[in-house]
Amino acid sequence: MQFNPKISIITVVYNAKSLIERTINSVLSQTYTNIEYIIIDGGSSDGTLEIAEKYQHQIAVILSGKDNGIYDAMNKGLNAATGDYVLFLNAGDELYSSETIASVVLLGDADMYYGNTAVVDEKGLVLGDRRLSPPEQLNWKSLKYGMCVSHQSFIAKRSLCDSYNLDYLISADIDWVICVLKKSTKITNTKNYISKFLTGGASNKHRRLALGERFWIMVHHYGFFQTILNHIYILFRYPFHKLSKKSMT
Repeated sequence: MQFNPKISIITVVYNAKSLIERTINSVLSQTYTNIEYIIIDGGSSDGTLEIAEKYQHQIAVILSGKDNGIYDAMNKGLNAATGDYVLFLNAGDELYSSETIASVVLLGDADMYYGNTAVVDEKGLVLGDRRLSPPEQLNWKSLKYGMCVSHQSFIAKRSLCDSYNLDYLISADIDWVICVLKKSTKITNTKNYISKFLTGGASNKHRRLALGERFWIMVHHYGFFQTILNHIYILFRYPFHKLSKKSMT
């Protein structure tokens, strides 16, 4: 039988009127049709919801209301999803091309798919690739030095996805990805770009908090002394990244 899974794409948004439409269009323009699109709005007051509702006949779920932060909203998206796989694509992010999901599905069944990410600005202009490149073979230990694959370029089997840990305000996505990878046995490198990621997210705006949360997430998964050694390596590596062309987020 032809592999034809349902892909639940979840967009979490709050007051992003200038960004939401391009995200919606990148999903609705996919040539692959078995997509369940879900938008979780945090009670926007700037017209974001009205833009989403223009496309409501093509969107499976639109939920709007106050939440307790981005990861609470993402959990609402997971609870609403009925697909075989889930992908999070937040306001301002885009799928790389109209063929992105179709090209992933052609690779056959997997627990998780991952790929490259282009970084874009608020106008959607590509600035370059992320500083950290995806490894040839990914597993849960691959994230010991940081988020080597963008959250927007992970497509995970929904049955393996637990809720985001709301103890983390900024970096719960790293913990979530590691947890999913620990459960995954077949992890497929698409060797293609999956998403365009809007730079300047919450982790950049609250860098000190993000770094603190990431440290303790790494301690939880990899152990205290191993995390200290990993951070020494990261500090040593950082100047070389700054001098290289791969200096994007």
